[in-house]
Amino acid sequence: MRVIFTCGGTGGHINPALAVAKLLRERRPEAEILFVGAVDGMEANLIPREGFRLETLTIASYLRKFTPAAVWHNVRTAVQIRRALRRADEIIDEFQPDVILGTGGYASFPMLKQGTKRHIPTAVHESNAVPGLATRMVADQVDKILVSFEECRSAYRHPERVVVVGMPVREEFLYTKRADARKALGFGDEPLVVSAWGSLGAREMNKKITEFMRLESKEKLWRHIHATGSFGWRWMPEYVKEQGVDLAANPQIVMQEYIYNMPELMAAADVVLGRAGASTLNEIAVAGTPCIIVPSPNVTNNHQEKNAKILENHGAAVVLHENSCDGALLYETVKALLADEPRRAQMRKNLRALAVVDSTDRIYKIITELAKAR
Repeated sequence: MRVIFTCGGTGGHINPALAVAKLLRERRPEAEILFVGAVDGMEANLIPREGFRLETLTIASYLRKFTPAAVWHNVRTAVQIRRALRRADEIIDEFQPDVILGTGGYASFPMLKQGTKRHIPTAVHESNAVPGLATRMVADQVDKILVSFEECRSAYRHPERVVVVGMPVREEFLYTKRADARKALGFGDEPLVVSAWGSLGAREMNKKITEFMRLESKEKLWRHIHATGSFGWRWMPEYVKEQGVDLAANPQIVMQEYIYNMPELMAAADVVLGRAGASTLNEIAVAGTPCIIVPSPNVTNNHQEKNAKILENHGAAVVLHENSCDGALLYETVKALLADEPRRAQMRKNLRALAVVDSTDRIYKIITELAKAR
């Protein structure tokens, strides 16, 4: 069995492919696995680190602007796509795949396009509620469209090809128990709030959470761990001081650049605050942690708000909008949610009802079945 995984751009595209590839390697050691991504994407570091072979394409995304710079960028992108399609054919000729799985990002388009053109079984996994550009460009040709939630089915013209598989997340999000996590962290029964606005750190939301910190430092009702993100870490520690928040005098508030033990903290947390990226929401759903979500307004097709709407419609999240919330509203919303144990219990139940805990296994079974048809 020979499988090409094609993905790129963000961890939300790369990690699902890696999860399925690892399961394939474990269950079918004889399988040959090849990843294909962009020459300058995160995949160039992440995939070889996991022991998989990677071939790269030179390709860029289209800019949805009409400035002279954007028009020139898009002209160069069109030329790159033609070259990338030729390179995809070369990779297919050399590797002779039985099946191709794309998990998102513009780097996945050439392999999926040429795979369908050459009648190789193909599947695309779309983690967001609405399909991205690469997915839309191949959705009518691929054999299977894999989505995270049932509500996503209506976004496609061929719903009979759509299969709800969830999104692979680390097993620790499912199996880490609250009591074990709190014991490992050295926490007692006090409430815990965890917040993060992405790996880079959204500047406006970090400013709002600073006001949140100022308010919580007065009442001291809970523990709070906040990740600033890499950009936020450059300016936020000084900004917090300027806003009158003395973290040294408030040890219950912890500010750090990243949260490396998120499964443990999410299991221990009573409320988590975050963005509405597909990876984040699926991790929250699997962990079953009550959440307050503030979708980023700065993403293509406003897909984060649409992701969050699915959880909100199922009573699984409180959704606030960035342009209409401030630190005080965040604070009062957390305070009200922590005071309402029945509501949090229902949210936990609703989140777990949405979660697909065997997502990796479902995708593995689909690509092995597609490969048999080759």
